[in-house]
Order: sequence, then structure tokens, then C-alpha cells
Amino acid sequence: KQIVTASRDKSARVWDAITGREIATIKGHEHEVRSAAFSPDGTRVVTASWDKTARLWDATTGRQLAVMENGSSGMASADFSLDGTRILTATRDRIACIWDATSGHRITLLEGHDNLISSAAFSPDCTRVLTASNDGSACLWDATSGAIITALKGHEKGVRHAAFSLDGTRIV
Repeated sequence: KQIVTASRDKSARVWDAITGREIATIKGHEHEVRSAAFSPDGTRVVTASWDKTARLWDATTGRQLAVMENGSSGMASADFSLDGTRILTATRDRIACIWDATSGHRITLLEGHDNLISSAAFSPDCTRVLTASNDGSACLWDATSGAIITALKGHEKGVRHAAFSLDGTRIV
């Protein structure tokens, strides 16, 4: 019913998918917004920015609810787990982070790539994480411990995106 967009103008916007009417403007980042995603219930939006933060927002009002700070590098992407309890971010400094989706506190660090992480996603059952990196690999991680399960190597250049199949049994 709604669409969220991320922009180089440092904002995200929530739109009505039927009428195209703007519902909320989300402002607060100091640099371009690299990604924006809805929570599974559609009540919140998470954004990621080169300003070294991911931010949690109310999807109706655009009010900021929490800030997740990386500290050392910009964030390339942010997304919710399908159960809505956690947020996953990918950073330019080779780290993915899992955060509590209510408080914004960091839960787990995923470290092991040799270059920036361009995307990260939870498995449908929320037990694993998949990251894609400019180091030419994708990595599968345990979402609780942060340990690498396996590294998928073979690309000669950076991997921009990796995704799970809907049943979680395949990776592309």
C-alpha cells in the first residue's frame, strides 16, 4: 500500500502506492540516503546513509525513533528481519551489524570481508545473514553468533547484491 524512496537529497519519502500522494518526508541525514526499507508491519522505516548512520523512523509522521551509528564509515544498506525485531546494516568499512529494531542498540558485528559490503540480507527464517562485498565474495553468517558459515567466492570483481530464495534454500 506504500512505497518508500531513498534520495541523494538527504531524504527518504513515503508514498501512497495507489494515488502517488506523498505521506511523509523523512529528513535528518547529513549525506545522501543510500537505502530505505519498511518494517514488516509497515509502521516504521529504516534508512542508511553515507553520514555513518542508519536511522529508524515512524512511517506515518517521519519522526525519528532511533539512530544507529557506525562511527567509522558510511552505511550502504539497512533492512529489517522478517520478524521485525532486528535491523541489518552493511558498511563501507567491511562490517555488517545487527541492531535491535526497537532500541537501536547494536547486537552483533559481522567481520571478515576484505572490502566494502554493498548489501546484506536476513534469511527468511532470520537465522542467517547474507552479505555481498566488493572483495568479490558473498558470505553466509550465523545471525546469532556472527560467525561465518561459508564464503562464496568466484567472482573476479565486486559482488553488488546477493539474495535468498523465498524458502531460504538457495542464494543468488
